[in-house]
Amino acid sequence: MLSWFEKKLKPTVLPEKPEPPATLAGFYWHFARQAKGLFVALFVTGFIVALLDATIPVFIGRVVTLVTSSQPDRLFADSWHLLAGMAVVLLLLRPLAITAQNIVANQAIAANVANMIRWQNHWHVVRQSWAFFQNDFAGRIANKVMQTGPALRESLVAMITAVWYIMVYGTSAVILLASADGWLALPILVWFAAYGVLLRIFVPRMRDRSVEVSEARSIMTGRIVDTYTNILTLKLFARAREEDAYVRNSVETHTGLFHASLRLNTIFSFCLSTLNAMMVTAVAGLSIYLWTKGSVQIGTVAMALPLAWQIVNMAGWVAYQITDIFENIGVVQEGMRAIARPLGLPDKPGAAELKVTRGEIKFDEIRFGYGSEKGLIDNLSLDVKPGEKIGLVGRSGAGKSTLVNLLLRFFELESGRILIDGQDISQVTQESLRTQISVVTQDTSLLHRSIRDNIRYGLPSASDDAVVEAAKLAHAHDFIANLEDWKNRRGYDAQVGERGVKLSGGQRQRIAIARVILKNAPILVLDEATSALDSEVEAAIQSSLDELMKGKTVIAIAHRLSTIARMDRLVILDKGRVVEQGTHDELLAADGHYAALWRRQSGGFIDAPGLQAAE
Repeated sequence: MLSWFEKKLKPTVLPEKPEPPATLAGFYWHFARQAKGLFVALFVTGFIVALLDATIPVFIGRVVTLVTSSQPDRLFADSWHLLAGMAVVLLLLRPLAITAQNIVANQAIAANVANMIRWQNHWHVVRQSWAFFQNDFAGRIANKVMQTGPALRESLVAMITAVWYIMVYGTSAVILLASADGWLALPILVWFAAYGVLLRIFVPRMRDRSVEVSEARSIMTGRIVDTYTNILTLKLFARAREEDAYVRNSVETHTGLFHASLRLNTIFSFCLSTLNAMMVTAVAGLSIYLWTKGSVQIGTVAMALPLAWQIVNMAGWVAYQITDIFENIGVVQEGMRAIARPLGLPDKPGAAELKVTRGEIKFDEIRFGYGSEKGLIDNLSLDVKPGEKIGLVGRSGAGKSTLVNLLLRFFELESGRILIDGQDISQVTQESLRTQISVVTQDTSLLHRSIRDNIRYGLPSASDDAVVEAAKLAHAHDFIANLEDWKNRRGYDAQVGERGVKLSGGQRQRIAIARVILKNAPILVLDEATSALDSEVEAAIQSSLDELMKGKTVIAIAHRLSTIARMDRLVILDKGRVVEQGTHDELLAADGHYAALWRRQSGGFIDAPGLQAAE
């Protein structure tokens, strides 16, 4: 039976419109409506539990009345049906109702709703533009995605169970006491009013403190993850103390804000406990006074005291539930700032699939400057013929990598167009665009998975034999065969560690090349593809790259000019413009920018003075 409830909601479903709204109420409803049947069930079972709990003080009062007003030898004979009814409620109905409520809350809602929210938030965030992730810590974003799901679920469950519970129970208590004597309901009514005032004063402040604490926790997490991610840099520069100070600052900030939040909780607890003591004392004193005047029976006194005490016990629980509700709302609000944002670079409505038949690329008077007035790419035009292999040359900052990023549509052009086989890339889906382009970058990042999974990332449907063949072409098979990870997995099953940290730079680069060989897209981009390889290995895989480039349109970037000198055409960029182009021999004969760079290059890198001399 439990498994049936556990399967009532699939966490990895997607709604028709998966993008979450940016308003708090809209954000809550976006997820709550996907499980509204479960929340209604929780509402109903909570209502039944509250009503059954309200009968317990009534039963106590009736028992006291029966004991004091009946003859011992006639008690069971005269009142067995009443006692049996109480026993059925206490032994059967109440446990069943509580169990039903727990099954709905635990089996159907707890894990499913929290992970549904996490999954859908992750689905949305991972489709954000590359710029989105450049402007924040990966650990901080992940922390928000992970925390928002449980916080939203817990606040919804608490609102339905705790708040609804005390409303039903409190209303029942007032009705029961008022039916015995109107004065007995007065202390509880006054208490409810004062309780509402307390919540009105403290809860908004608790919410605001919670937002601050949540934001500080995210910053602290982001700094810690940043330190771990860059642990090699920390070790190389011996900066453990500086990193300690960087993280310590966030820990101390979080501690101070946490103390302020807890201080408010302590003051609230004191006020509530004082209010509760006054209410219990008032109900007890008033009920005893009315009994002495003969206005109520002893059974009413016996009912009033546990009713008041139960309200007191619930008040503390509900107050902290309400505190948790608003703390969780604070966590949700803080998470929404990163999650509930429109996609930075969405596909255009009705975007078509890119179809590459020839591989012609045309940059048509494009301009881009990362939002600055002075464009990094300034009115650049460049035609790349089908199957042509061009090399982009220029000093750092000349716009080479930016040009590639624009081709991949990581950023939106400020003006101009980029066409592939006559199709404007801004009018096609980004997924289809990037499917048709293979890229090997200088900074190769591998997934924390097996070697096989990393290579197969280029073509998920590829067979194991195809994976091995791609590795051989990239001259990676030999070192892969000798790999073993910390769990004794060997060869292609070995895990590479976070970002491929278990491999050398050259090994990571060869895995990346194998991945691209497997993908076999018609357009190939090599951005310092062999920069991490030593000369012997580079020479070994150069033939593989030559084979890979056959029949493809290729754009290659390299500071080491010898690696791209054999390209069909070299394009020299400076300040976002094409200043020279031609073959290697033609450019040397022209004795311009490229010739100066060729003469000045030392150790395989372009120096800034060389370019200045060329100018």
